[in-house]
Amino acid sequence: MSMTANKKAAIIGGGVIGGGWAARFLLNGWDVAVFDPDPHAERKIGEVLENARRSLPALYDRALPIEGELTFHDDMAKAVHGAAWIQESVPEQLALKHKILAQIQTHAPSDCMIGSSTSGFKPSELQQGSIYPGQIVVAHPFNPVYLLPLIEVVPSAATDANVFEAGCDLLRSVGLKPLVVRKEIDAHIADRLLEAVWREGLWLVHDGVATTEEIDDAIRFGFGLRWAQMGLFETYRIAGGEAGMEHFIGQFGPALKWPWTKLMDVPELTPELTARIAQQSDDQSGHMSIRELERLRDDNLVGMMRALKKSSSGAGGTINDHEASLPKADAIDALPVTVDRQIPQSWTDYNGHMNEAHYVEISAQASDCFMEMIGADADYIAAGGSYFTVENHVCYLDEINAGDRITVSTQLIKGAGKKLHLFHRLMTEQGKVAATVETLLLHVDLKSRRTSEPGGLVATNLAEMSLRHGGFAKPEQLGRAIG
Repeated sequence: MSMTANKKAAIIGGGVIGGGWAARFLLNGWDVAVFDPDPHAERKIGEVLENARRSLPALYDRALPIEGELTFHDDMAKAVHGAAWIQESVPEQLALKHKILAQIQTHAPSDCMIGSSTSGFKPSELQQGSIYPGQIVVAHPFNPVYLLPLIEVVPSAATDANVFEAGCDLLRSVGLKPLVVRKEIDAHIADRLLEAVWREGLWLVHDGVATTEEIDDAIRFGFGLRWAQMGLFETYRIAGGEAGMEHFIGQFGPALKWPWTKLMDVPELTPELTARIAQQSDDQSGHMSIRELERLRDDNLVGMMRALKKSSSGAGGTINDHEASLPKADAIDALPVTVDRQIPQSWTDYNGHMNEAHYVEISAQASDCFMEMIGADADYIAAGGSYFTVENHVCYLDEINAGDRITVSTQLIKGAGKKLHLFHRLMTEQGKVAATVETLLLHVDLKSRRTSEPGGLVATNLAEMSLRHGGFAKPEQLGRAIG
C-alpha cells in the first residue's frame, strides 16, 4: 500500500461539529489532536468516529488513506504544535471565541490557517484584537461534517489571498467543497436560507397548519429531493420549461408580492409553543435514540450521495474528484491491484455479510480497471471499441462484512484475439483470499455490436502483459464449475 507522511490537524472543541471535523481529517489519513476540557470529549468523539468509520468509506470505490493517529490534550500548546490546519468549534459566544482564538494564536504555527465553525459571526468580528487577523477565517461546515462536503469559507480584508487559496486546497484534499462567500454577511449563505425555511416552519406549527412531521414530509418527499442534486435556481430554471428562467420569473414573480410568507415576522417562542414543538418532535422521532437516528441519517445520505456520484451531480462530483485523488494500492505478488475499497453497509444482506451479487460487482470494477490499464478506457470506448462480459464464475471462500477493506489483484489468463480471460482474487487486509472470480470478456465493435479483434495500443499492451503474466502459476480455482 502507498504510504505518505501524515499531516496534523488540531480540533479545538470536541462537540458534535468538532467531532465531525476530527473524523473527516482522521479518516483521510491526518493525525488529529483534540483540545476540549469536557471529561466526556473522548467518549463523544469515539461515538462520532464509530459512525464515520461505518459511513464515509462507503461513499468511495477506492480505499481512503490509512487512518491517522487521534490524541487528546489538556495543553493547548501541545494540541496545536505542528498543525497544518486548526479548527475552532466552541459555542457561539463571541467573547469565548475571542478568548480561545487568542490562546490558539499564542501557540499555533504562523503559517497555518485557523478556521472557525461559526454559523453566524463574520471573520472581521472573530479577528477583533487578534495577533494575526489574516490567519483566522470562517470555515462553517454542515452536520455530519464527515459526510456532507459543503464548507462555507469566508475571508476578510485582512486575509492573504494566496494563503486563503492554499487553505481551500487543503480542505479539498480531504473531500470537502469550499464555498467561498465573497462578502462578509451575518450567517453567511446557507444558514440564511435555512433560517427562512425555519421561520416559516415555526409559523406553520404556531398557527396549527401542520405538525413538525408534516412539515418534514413536505421537504423530504418533495423539493428536498430536487434540491439535493440541483439546488434552488437550477430547479426553478427547469420549472420554467423550454422558455427557461426568464419565463419562470415572469410567471411566478408576482406571487412574491402576495401575502404568502411571514418572513418579516417570527412567532414568539413561548413556553407553550416550545412545548408543542418538542412534543410533536418526540411523537415523530422519540422511538429512536440519537445514535440510531444518526446511523439512519448517515445510511440515507450515503445512498443518496452514491446515486449522485454515478452522474457526478451535486455532492457526487465532489466525491468523484476526491476519489480520483486517493492513492492507488501497489501490486500484490507482482499482479496489478484493480480494486482497493471498503464494503458499504448497503451491500450486506439478512445474514449480515456481503450479498453474493456484490462479489460480481467488485469483479466488474476490477475488469473495468484492467481495461483502463490496457488502454480500453473512456476514449477507446467513445471511438467504438469495448469489452463485454460473457461469463463469470465465483468461488466464495470466506465471509466479507460491512467495513471490511477488500483489495483485488487481477491475473491475465489469456489476452490474444477477441477473448480477454481474467482471474480476480478478492483479498482481506490480512492477506486472506475471500473469493475468486474468473471472468471471460469478448472484444466488441460498438457500431456493429459484433465481436471484433482489438487493435492498436490495446493489442500491444495485451501482448506485453501476456508475456509478464505467462510465468505465473495457474490459479487453483481456474476452470472450476458446479458439479
